[in-house]
Amino acid sequence: MSDRERVLGRVRRALADVPEDDPPYERAVPRDYAREHGARTVAETVELLAENLADYRAVVHRCAEAELPALLARLLAARGARKVLAPDGLPPAWLADAGLVTVPDRAESTPYELDAVDSVVTGCAVAVAETGTLVLDGGPGQGRRRITLVPDHHICVVRVPGQVVASVPQALERLSPTRPLTWISGPSATSDIELDRVEGVHGPRTLEVVLAGVIPSVGGTGRADRTPASVGE
Repeated sequence: MSDRERVLGRVRRALADVPEDDPPYERAVPRDYAREHGARTVAETVELLAENLADYRAVVHRCAEAELPALLARLLAARGARKVLAPDGLPPAWLADAGLVTVPDRAESTPYELDAVDSVVTGCAVAVAETGTLVLDGGPGQGRRRITLVPDHHICVVRVPGQVVASVPQALERLSPTRPLTWISGPSATSDIELDRVEGVHGPRTLEVVLAGVIPSVGGTGRADRTPASVGE
């Protein structure tokens, strides 16, 4: 018996009890899997996002919405950035304190021009706490997919708690499959057969995530955390 005959035999046995006129592809696939793993408060969900982002070696910062321009200016200055790519729809106030040359997101920009950009600042569509994943869909303030793949430094702003969900199924409910989705879990990295990690192979070597907003503390005291702070290196 050839390999082909063996595989086809297994397929026939698997379909032996299926009526010939059954239209399986016309029926909706049941999606009764768990929508999230465990019950969490809003604050615990945001904390889980921060922990998983840091575990992926992203640098995580927190600030209140009003403190965002000053924090972004400080992060860009620490990086030594001079040219910053700002996609269409990015709130102008975000980079108002930076005093840097902003580069627009243009369709005609070449990879060499994008590589000359020091940093890119974007928003996101949604952030997934359980996987530490940021999802960009090309909406306002997010730009084309390539602007977050070519420059070496990416700062992504997540508005908390509104843009944070617990799980991938919850994220998919907010996203359109017709849009160009970019799923980011930490800076670009790959490993060879000996598991030596190399960063920056197919994207930014440095990912900084700013959780901007005010949420209750995990302890449930109602106290808001308004102090900018880094929680991951």
